Amino acid sequence: MSVYIDTERANKLANILFDSFSNEGILGQNEMPEDILPEGVERGSLEHVLFITLTVSIDYMRDAPSLWESSRKTFEDPETRYLFQPNSIYKKSVEKIREDMKKYGLAKRYNNDVNIWRTNSITFHEKWDGNPLNFLEDCGWDSLNILKRLKSENHLENNRNKSDFPYLRGAKIGPLWIRMLRDNVGISKLENLDKVPIPVDIHVARSSLAIGVVRGEYEGKLTDIFENVRKVWFEGVKGLKIGGRDMIALDVDEPLWHLSKYGCSHRTARGKCPFYNQCEAKEFCVKGKITINKDKVSMRT
Repeated sequence: MSVYIDTERANKLANILFDSFSNEGILGQNEMPEDILPEGVERGSLEHVLFITLTVSIDYMRDAPSLWESSRKTFEDPETRYLFQPNSIYKKSVEKIREDMKKYGLAKRYNNDVNIWRTNSITFHEKWDGNPLNFLEDCGWDSLNILKRLKSENHLENNRNKSDFPYLRGAKIGPLWIRMLRDNVGISKLENLDKVPIPVDIHVARSSLAIGVVRGEYEGKLTDIFENVRKVWFEGVKGLKIGGRDMIALDVDEPLWHLSKYGCSHRTARGKCPFYNQCEAKEFCVKGKITINKDKVSMRT
């Protein structure tokens, strides 16, 4: 089995996908689930930062539109809004938090989701005065330092099982959080964004395989080819410009997500896609077999 990455192909596709997404959309879609703010929340406010930060921390093995809708409903309910206030949530029992996270479906894997949400909230309360921006400032607004400290800081020194930032520290969610802080919250101070890898999930992986920037013969765990996806887009955007600045890998995250959700996820095992004729990337669509079943992938392209 062999897998190849095609950075030249990625370079050609990056501009096509970004330009399409920024204008008419990918297959007519260009709104992300996290783009819709809860009622009454102002973009860039502390409330917005906390809404994005805590919700993305449980964005794993979830349907994104459903997750963000549940989070908005939870925020908009005065009885459950405290869940987005680290300086209030630490006073609540685990049972109360679990009950309120279940009310609108915010928690699906009850124990794990509650632990992630509660631990991140307590970290921000105890160490950062309830404000994630204080943590970012202490990191010097340096994206690489942020990712490093998300992984290294623990409640108990040298105890890796007591991370300050469970799941927020992950290979997907850490970079995804940083992208959302830039794109959704509007934080312009973040530095070294060009060194942040693309946050790879099943959608970004699927579309990357379907358009052939990662191809070959492979059968195994889907996560085992995530590094190939990160590498091809990290290298593939080099030399490209958008809006007077260098394009970075984070810029193609949303276009690739849309390409998969509204296009490639409907592709048959034999390689036929019902949306081929409307697809902005159809000239790059590869022939062959791509089958993704939960955490397994079979590819011959």
